Amino acid sequence: MDLTEHPFVRKLLSLDLAVDDYVVAGSGPMLAHGLRKTVGDLDVVARGAAWKVAVGLADPIPAPSGHGHMVLLFDGCLEVFDRWLPGSAEPDELIEAAEFIQGIPFCPLTEVAAWKRRSNRRKDREDLVLIQNYLNGNALKSGQGD
Repeated sequence: MDLTEHPFVRKLLSLDLAVDDYVVAGSGPMLAHGLRKTVGDLDVVARGAAWKVAVGLADPIPAPSGHGHMVLLFDGCLEVFDRWLPGSAEPDELIEAAEFIQGIPFCPLTEVAAWKRRSNRRKDREDLVLIQNYLNGNALKSGQGD
């Protein structure tokens, strides 16, 4: 799948953010790995210049998690956060650990699984099954699994 064909990804790329100042979090990495065909929005964790671009477009508001702030862009299609969920790594660590898929920085699926496990909502438990099956399948293909 060409990620640049997805309307939310196109909106993200239209911001021309420095790739070393943001990472796509939430369910975006599942979209990038083909585990989801649709997502309700793209969650982005930003710092530095990327965060400045976001706050230049809309005023930050408290994040729903109560942890940090967020900026809603494109009628909520993009949610840009200055930090991720409580219990997650700090923004610098998340951004530095990004894996690039088609030139876009995404949180690794292992990180996505960790916060979905903590969240423990029904949709997160369903996503966890998809992520674990994907990760187990890739481990088997590379000879790292049993």
